[in-house]
Amino acid sequence: MSAQRVRVTAGAGRPGAPTRGIALPGTPVDDAEAAYARALRRSQLRLAVGTVLGFVTVAAVLLAVLALVPELDEIALLGVPLSWLLHAFGFYPVIAGFAILYVRGANRNERRWRALRDEEA
Repeated sequence: MSAQRVRVTAGAGRPGAPTRGIALPGTPVDDAEAAYARALRRSQLRLAVGTVLGFVTVAAVLLAVLALVPELDEIALLGVPLSWLLHAFGFYPVIAGFAILYVRGANRNERRWRALRDEEA
């Protein structure tokens, strides 16, 4: 006796339709909240891409300045050339600045999302 094949399908929705995520038990999921969540994800992605592009641009400019200004090698602090110090420690303030800007922007996006969601309710 051979086992009979059974076809397993996703629920009664259209085939290939995207799911909306997982809702907490007892909370209805409506289209407006799903639209707000998509908008939040898009704004967070836009913020992340903008932050990365900004950081890469500033880092490239700093590297170009270090490469194109040889006079920085002649200036020494405590016996260490200034270009070396800038290579070693110049990027940390830039990284911290972009991190702070990103966190502030992400928090602002989430506050706006909560305000829209609460306004809808």
